[in-house]
Amino acid sequence: MLLAQVVDGSRNGLDRIIDAATQGNNFWWLMLFGMIVVTTAISRTTSAVKAASREKTRREIAAFIAEGSMTPEQGEKLMKAGEKPEHC
Repeated sequence: MLLAQVVDGSRNGLDRIIDAATQGNNFWWLMLFGMIVVTTAISRTTSAVKAASREKTRREIAAFIAEGSMTPEQGEKLMKAGEKPEHC
């Protein structure tokens, strides 16, 4: 149905598709789909940044332990400091 609405030859294809998509209920479906895509992208990016930060912190703690400025017990305590308890 969307392609049948864009058969008009007076404008280029992209303008016709945008006009057809934004008419009637199609606009709200397009907005909903756009919000889902943006929300998913933000969520995935946030998750990746958190994982990278956590890994960097682990490497830094390991480096401190390796150079001797921190004991393994202190390093273990620091690594467990941000974890949530397994059973509440």
